[in-house]
Amino acid sequence: MSTWPRPRDSRTVRAGRADGRVLRLGLMDTMLADLAVSVVLCFDRPLDEDRLAAGLALALERVPVFAGRLRTDGGALRAVCDDSGVPLELYTVDGTLTEAMGRVVAAGSELVDPVDARAARTGDAPLLTVRVTRTADGGTVLGCSWHHAIGDLHSFMLLLRIWSAAVEGEPLPEAELVDDQDALLDALLPAEDCGRPGFRLPDPAEAELLAREVAAGPRANRTVQIAFTETEVGRMREEFGAAAGLRLSAGDVLCAHVLATLRELDGDREERMLTVPVNARRWLGLSPALVGNLLSEVHVPHRPKDGPAVLAGALRTAVEEFPTAHLNLRSNLDFLAGLGRSRLGECVPLGFDPQRRRFSFSNWSRFGAYRVSFQGSPPVFFSPAANYPLPWVSWTIEGYRGEGWLTTVVLPVRLAARVRGADGRAALHRFRAAGDEPPGSAAVLPKVL
Repeated sequence: MSTWPRPRDSRTVRAGRADGRVLRLGLMDTMLADLAVSVVLCFDRPLDEDRLAAGLALALERVPVFAGRLRTDGGALRAVCDDSGVPLELYTVDGTLTEAMGRVVAAGSELVDPVDARAARTGDAPLLTVRVTRTADGGTVLGCSWHHAIGDLHSFMLLLRIWSAAVEGEPLPEAELVDDQDALLDALLPAEDCGRPGFRLPDPAEAELLAREVAAGPRANRTVQIAFTETEVGRMREEFGAAAGLRLSAGDVLCAHVLATLRELDGDREERMLTVPVNARRWLGLSPALVGNLLSEVHVPHRPKDGPAVLAGALRTAVEEFPTAHLNLRSNLDFLAGLGRSRLGECVPLGFDPQRRRFSFSNWSRFGAYRVSFQGSPPVFFSPAANYPLPWVSWTIEGYRGEGWLTTVVLPVRLAARVRGADGRAALHRFRAAGDEPPGSAAVLPKVL
């Protein structure tokens, strides 16, 4: 962008009342307590900042945990709904909305004020931040960052829908807070599940390696965005589905195609593991209005020699068999009971294993990002921001104006360069025909592949 964003004003948004409710956060919440998630929504019109603030205040009354603070009592992490508030910062930039969209995943783009997750654990930082940036051509960038301990993407999208309804003057969707997530799950889960916890305790040598990987992340890795059209993905579904003998989703084939192509470009023929987070609410019969981290995952081996269709089929089967073959929330609780909550900070999720190049694929489509509306306008672009510069992590969501798909992936520097080259682009878009319309994302995002 031509200049960095300049601050214009700031305020703290509060619901205006607090009942002091204290939520005992669950095991999965605590496992994510050193992480924040940042996203950006872009609108091609100016948004009234006072209306945004007033709507957010109403949303925080419905979902007060986002305006609260964290504390630790007796080794248990708790969220206090004390209405401490959400900082709302107003910025201006001389660049255009298109320039801003091109910088969304760039480190230091200053379109989001990332939540300080570690400081927030002790109550010294907010759990949600909002930054509104007005572009020179009348666009608006809404950058939001929230503490992962208080909720997953499903939870944030629930807040966003309530916020949107409040701004539009529509009935507010319901939201439900859980007083004790572990107790809720303990009463709900079967006595036995797959038996494999979703995290592990690394030995001191591996813990040191992982710490170095995290520290080196911004220097050693780059973020790449890849746009796929509906037609491309339709061809993948047809070809992979016929080979696998299954009806495959867009997420299944995109995950398999992207991962197989990355391994091919990397010259990596080893068997590696794939981790895909799963929203457990539907599978456990839980209310979709529940706020928190109701997440589990499936783990699937990827053998490059088998081809992407086999991987796509294996992923589809794993998701459909999730309740019987992959559900591990009971195992997580049992693991914690044996380990002791005080040592939880030494554990890492199974999906975080950069030394073995374990790939993580998060499917953010179908969460309704392009169905929210502020002042009658849906976002023209939604994307993760520069979240974690750790390799082999990816997110896929609908593309520009909700058309096609956009995959954001973090890769080691050398592989990122190969992916961006002519051979990389050709491999990624091998399902695109010469006469196809290019994806809308490619027209507005200068660095998208």
